[in-house]
Amino acid sequence: MAKMSYESYDDSELIRLILSDDYSAYMEIYERYSRQLYAHACKKLNDRDEVKDLLQEVFAALWQNRSALNPESPLAGYLYATLRYKIIKLIAHKKVEAVYFESLATINTQDNTTADYLIREKELGQLIESEIVRLPEKMQEVFRMSRQSHLSHKEIADELGLSETTVKKHVNNALKILRPKFGTLISLAYFLLR
Repeated sequence: MAKMSYESYDDSELIRLILSDDYSAYMEIYERYSRQLYAHACKKLNDRDEVKDLLQEVFAALWQNRSALNPESPLAGYLYATLRYKIIKLIAHKKVEAVYFESLATINTQDNTTADYLIREKELGQLIESEIVRLPEKMQEVFRMSRQSHLSHKEIADELGLSETTVKKHVNNALKILRPKFGTLISLAYFLLR
């Protein structure tokens, strides 16, 4: 049986095929976009291994979230937005990591008060994180982009292909869910612990 070729298919046709779990169509999308995405990510990050890992995440997310794809939406835009989000998330994580290691170097290990404070701070951060992961997936993603990556509602809307009103609703709904559990601490603590 001859192998079916998808090279002549346009992006919307390929999306329709992966909506019906056609893995070969998915591989055509990978072949079509992986080099461009790799080159784009290399301009933002200096570590080629990190770029390869991010690309793997982008294409894994495409396959895992294929049921949410819209054949009428531009596939390239979706892939670049996903890559951009993952790059921002990685850079933000690196910044937090750097600050964390820097703060570790300056902590006086003999000071029990500081140690107690850090333990409580970590516990609070874990409590808040455990509640955030319970939010619906899209709300969680928007909330993290707003609070962790410090993106504006407009930037989030552009990146995710949502309206600013929808982004605002997601953030407000997340706060409505989290505030009863943490009070006004959620606004302050989430910034301090990130």
